[in-house]
Amino acid sequence: MRYTLFGESHGPAIGIVLQGVPSGLFLDMDFIEAEMARRAPGNSPLSTARKEKDAVDILSGAFEGRATGTPLCGLIRNADTRSRDYAATRWLPRPGHADFTAHLRYKGFEDYRGGGHFSGRLTAPLVFAGAVAKLALREHAVEILARIKRIENIEDAPLDLACPDREALRLAGKKLLPVIGDEQAEAMRAAILKAKGEGDSVGGIIECFVFGLPAGKGSPDFDENVESLIARHIFAVPATKGLEFGAGFGLAAMRGSQANDAFLPSSGGKPLTSTNHNGGINGGITNGMPIAFRVAIKPTASIAQVQDTADMRSGEAAKLVISGRHDPCILSRAVPVIEAAAALAISELPGVLA
Repeated sequence: MRYTLFGESHGPAIGIVLQGVPSGLFLDMDFIEAEMARRAPGNSPLSTARKEKDAVDILSGAFEGRATGTPLCGLIRNADTRSRDYAATRWLPRPGHADFTAHLRYKGFEDYRGGGHFSGRLTAPLVFAGAVAKLALREHAVEILARIKRIENIEDAPLDLACPDREALRLAGKKLLPVIGDEQAEAMRAAILKAKGEGDSVGGIIECFVFGLPAGKGSPDFDENVESLIARHIFAVPATKGLEFGAGFGLAAMRGSQANDAFLPSSGGKPLTSTNHNGGINGGITNGMPIAFRVAIKPTASIAQVQDTADMRSGEAAKLVISGRHDPCILSRAVPVIEAAAALAISELPGVLA
């Protein structure tokens, strides 16, 4: 499946065109709506006050509840917009945002309201497409689950990369803060509210697992390399600034005797490994272990503190005070987005949906 996103944060609507959806796939709208609700804004003091239903109108590619196989187009109307919040700062690029680079790339014709096409608002149609991909993968016993691993310096309970607790991950996904440990969740909540009270924001790490993918999928080459595919989709998610597989950067501190994943004996000819430091992938190809990767999400760029910037017309120094409604932490709403990106990446692997 491949997709094209369209729309802007404060435009009339946002949406996505998804190609390669298997013909006859049952579009379980209850499941899709539940996925959309996980990302939707305005449901918690930990997120933005902007309220959007994020109801998806399927305009094409579906008939009588099933995918036709032609391009699937999903449209989401924007309702709760306050564009006036951005008029006063039209020429003052927000630190950490794409305002300046978008201004250069689109020669001043970009929609600057709320970040326009660069806004995290565009992750709503991405979750819709990811939900469709999840439904297709579910028919092949592939499941994708993620959780918040860290907010600021607060770590969730550890998971064994070789045998992560799937049920614990499923339960975490239903929580306001999708973490495994209740004590850790409370500490994270306090950290988010503290930052919010100080007009600031916090970031963190999301850990994602892909279960049920057979060994032998992928290729060492760019287009079908599993790590490359996942990276391409993950880095298309706003606020992503880092990605590691398995033990990731921790491998740099290990010796080979520690980092190598020892094979276990198997009568089926497809042995598993005792550890999963390589994150389920060797040479760009799946090895039968759960794919495990972590994503670094930077703190929300829009904060309520006075910041230094420069006027894009005159180049002179200026002070920026951002109004509007913004998340003090986007991690909880980003978890279903990362799952969606992973589902879309895995659906591109040849032979997975065949």
